[in-house]
Amino acid sequence: MSVNGPNTEFALDSKRNVMPKKKQHVDLSDQNLLSLILRLAIPSVVGLSIHALQQVVNAIFVGALGAQAIAAVSMTLPIVVLLAAAGQGIGVGAASFISRHLGAREYLEASRGASTALALAAPIGIIVTLTLLPNLPGIFATLGATPTIMPVALDYAGTVLLGYTPMLLNTVSGFIVRAEGYTRFSMWVMMTAFILNAVLDPVFIFSLDLGVRGAALATLVSQISAVGLYIVYFTKLGGTVLVRISHISLRADRIRQLALVGAPATMTSILSALAVMLLYGAAAPFGDDSIAAVGIAVRILMVGALPITGFCIGAQAILGFGWGARDYAHILRAAKFMLFVTIAFSVLYSAAVVIFARPLVSLFSDNEYVTEIAVSTCIVFHLFFGLFGVQSFVTAILQSFGRARLSAIALARQGYLFIPAVLLFPLVAGFNGLLASQALAELGAGIIALIVMFNQFGELRRALRHGPQERSG
Repeated sequence: MSVNGPNTEFALDSKRNVMPKKKQHVDLSDQNLLSLILRLAIPSVVGLSIHALQQVVNAIFVGALGAQAIAAVSMTLPIVVLLAAAGQGIGVGAASFISRHLGAREYLEASRGASTALALAAPIGIIVTLTLLPNLPGIFATLGATPTIMPVALDYAGTVLLGYTPMLLNTVSGFIVRAEGYTRFSMWVMMTAFILNAVLDPVFIFSLDLGVRGAALATLVSQISAVGLYIVYFTKLGGTVLVRISHISLRADRIRQLALVGAPATMTSILSALAVMLLYGAAAPFGDDSIAAVGIAVRILMVGALPITGFCIGAQAILGFGWGARDYAHILRAAKFMLFVTIAFSVLYSAAVVIFARPLVSLFSDNEYVTEIAVSTCIVFHLFFGLFGVQSFVTAILQSFGRARLSAIALARQGYLFIPAVLLFPLVAGFNGLLASQALAELGAGIIALIVMFNQFGELRRALRHGPQERSG
């Protein structure tokens, strides 16, 4: 993706780039903080909520094909999460890099980060696709796919893999656009992809009789369409950050900056995928119905998690911009509001799922046995979901500041807490142990996040009292 235009060159002074002639869509230094956060976060929340809804719609259509179909698609979910890991890592690294340099008025450097991130995404997508395609049968066998699930899972996953490179470019582009404050465009892209996916799902699945492969094909077409919209955005000079071939820089120090901040996000996604794989593996001995039930609970969990993540991603640009500009008062005010919103939403969502678990589960399956298992699974999985808001906020603030090591705190939830639990508890307590592993991991990760949160607020207050010299990287 390259752009060229006579009025978009950056003027340079002796130390920094001055503001380019193309204005930002949103002034990230705006002191009307409530309005600023809402303008950035609401489109991001809507966008990622639409993405979650897209997963739900796919599951509803696929659920009409039977328990084996929804179990097969559910078993593909961790592979999709694993595939998204590279995009999350590159995107988070690029977004942190871009927002901090925009705050420091280093616009050319921000553009170099964006251009380099996209240049890295495409070859990674192609290599991963070619590597995984021939190994899918072995992967599903490891996941515990039964002979009835295996062929359906291969049909779905094989088609999904063909869309991996567009998905990667789509993810990274979204992070770039949101980092410069134009979250509204990202929202419209996701909304367009969702509508297209929802329209094509019944056509491909039922009208063309393609089954689960039709659901994957609908997702593939929607991803390609989203990439096309981002290409239009970049080539029409949609924002402050300019994506052009001449700005691609493979300098080791610049790639290292992108990678260090993005690495914890990538590891979190990888561990999340591994955790879900282990979850399905632990459910497999209890039969196809149990796998389907766990898949339903995981999707409902995702529906609640993505809006919180979207809010943090949308508002994250303010934190990174303030960090680059060393405006600690602005950061503190934004952080307090973000924390209030994330905790309030996660607590309310947790309560709603626990209370209305049965009608929610009935949207996905009319199988009475699957419903019974899924209801109890949903309730236990959401017992401590109220702490997810704290975890998401802490991850966002650390990524915004470019604190790669500390941001690895996000690994707790699906990493060093959940994985040992899901390997051990089902052996001791059967299916109840499987349920407990998720709940206890959520509780432990939330407590760790609270400790880090208080530490970060304390450091920001000290920096505000003593000035920029107190800031550490």
